[in-house]
Amino acid sequence: MTDTPQQVAERILASVPPNYPLMFRERVAASPEKIAYTVPDGQGWRDVPWREIREAVDEVAAGLVALGLRPEQRVAIASATRLEWILADLGIACAAGATTTIYPNTHAEDEAHILIDSGSAMAVVENNAQLTKLQGIPEMLGQLSHIIVFDDDRPADAPADGRVVTWQGLRDLGREHLAANPSCLDDAIAGIRPDSLATLIYTSGTTGRPKGVELAHRSWTYEGAAMRYSRFVDADDVIYLWLPLAHVYGRCIVACQLAIGMRAVLDGRIDRIVQGLGETHPTVFIGVPRIFEKVRAAVMTMYPQNGFKGRVSRWAFKIGRDSRPYRLAGKPLPRLLAVQYAVADRLVFSKLKTRLGGRMRFMISGSAKLSRQVQQWFYSAGITIIEGYGSTETAAITFLNLPDEPRFGTVGPVIPGLDTRLADDGEVLVKGPPIARGYHNLPEDSAEAFEDGWFHTGDIGVFDPDGFLTITDRKNDLFKTSNGKFVAPQKVENAVMANIPYVSQVVAIGNDRKYVTALVALDPAALQKWAERRDRAGLGYAELTQLPEIRRSIDRFMRRVNGRLERWEQIKRYAILDHELSLADGTLTPNLKVRREPVRQKYEDVIEAMYADESTSDLVSE
Repeated sequence: MTDTPQQVAERILASVPPNYPLMFRERVAASPEKIAYTVPDGQGWRDVPWREIREAVDEVAAGLVALGLRPEQRVAIASATRLEWILADLGIACAAGATTTIYPNTHAEDEAHILIDSGSAMAVVENNAQLTKLQGIPEMLGQLSHIIVFDDDRPADAPADGRVVTWQGLRDLGREHLAANPSCLDDAIAGIRPDSLATLIYTSGTTGRPKGVELAHRSWTYEGAAMRYSRFVDADDVIYLWLPLAHVYGRCIVACQLAIGMRAVLDGRIDRIVQGLGETHPTVFIGVPRIFEKVRAAVMTMYPQNGFKGRVSRWAFKIGRDSRPYRLAGKPLPRLLAVQYAVADRLVFSKLKTRLGGRMRFMISGSAKLSRQVQQWFYSAGITIIEGYGSTETAAITFLNLPDEPRFGTVGPVIPGLDTRLADDGEVLVKGPPIARGYHNLPEDSAEAFEDGWFHTGDIGVFDPDGFLTITDRKNDLFKTSNGKFVAPQKVENAVMANIPYVSQVVAIGNDRKYVTALVALDPAALQKWAERRDRAGLGYAELTQLPEIRRSIDRFMRRVNGRLERWEQIKRYAILDHELSLADGTLTPNLKVRREPVRQKYEDVIEAMYADESTSDLVSE
């Protein structure tokens, strides 16, 4: 008889300590000399064992206690991904406080909202730039008692601020406090319950003000234990962690690491990901769709299509496509195909694998929908990308494919111990231990989203007979054309991203309109390669985007896109922007998701021009 989700959840909960700090301490006790993190160190890398992590965390936690931090009191962290971020977060937890996460690129206005709404009493910032931004928010003058700075790069003439404490100063204070009060941290940790507040993470704010999601200690201990129960990674794996730790996705991976014990290569420098992979040789890489799309686009645009290397690359990926049905079914390749695949691997695929470090077992995509075509392209080359799904309110990982049985296009089955079902309108509902306590200071929104233990995700999906979920779109993003047809913009946008290697961003438009249009931004690196091959390298990005040759090229690709869409979903007209959407102009969130309404408002004239004469023949011919 199959166990119910509740029975599985009870078994998993019985295997974990009551709070996050105890899970951390258990990990250190189990393997104190094992390498926990590999971090940048000058031009190279440095290994940090769990024993050293424990020492630093205890000093940070005791320093915060000495500064007056009380149980569940919030401490905000505004920093890029780095080791000190994790030390600060663990220190806050071991002091019985709660972390409020802030993206370092958050605008001052949104940062003020997060700090005020969370009631953060202290803040930890990366450097003087973050400190200056914080000091420029008048409302913070009386609220924050202390501001801790990782990198004390303040100029000599900086105004004095008695609240500022250096990172080393905090650790020195903690060391002294521990010497005088040896049991202070044990006492603090003993008072933390499973439902005590651990982390306050604010949603991306794509449709309005960010909401603070209250995640309890149980959220993190359960997520980590559920991933250990699933056995999708093991203690011998090396995971490359570059994700923003201010995002629930990155934060969840830290909890999984504590539960499982794998080593993490930690480096938040996005522009050095490929170099870092080659230098550190991880076995697991976690990313978002845009990372995988950019790698694929770089390979596809590396060589001229009619050149020798371009023809070899296309042949190799054709052989890879032919091999997929056999490999997915676990069957041996026919003899000729096996020989051809070995040649393709040696000439093309092995180079891609080397770029990824040479030891990659699989990669994981989350945070947004990944195109099935992108997954299949990598799998053709012998590289598996599994897709998962979750949200801030579910502590990230909620559904997950396993690497030995990927089902492309789906986000996998629900993780062990969680229950799930679809509402009458197709909305995905989930229930289980890691679900958030609710929204901070928003009781009405909490009551609407968290109903009888079920969290309403806001995403529309379908289950196959084996329980694998496919997300079709965001409930609030669906639009209805004037012909009465509902269109899922994510489906349209994913088709563009998967089929046009020059595109970096796309926004589908069409609510109450006769047909679908799109705003398109081009990838600067891919566009530069195009220009160099055509003696146009002297032109700037904006000029290149508006060239008739570029338009004709995108037209050809767009016809391929429309061939993969239903008739009512097809893009009839599109506009190529002469710039990319950005956080600075308010069209992207801090985690680089599109804010659809600001985009529609900002580009109203461009959109209206595409609908100026709806009787005209389609710009993108079928």
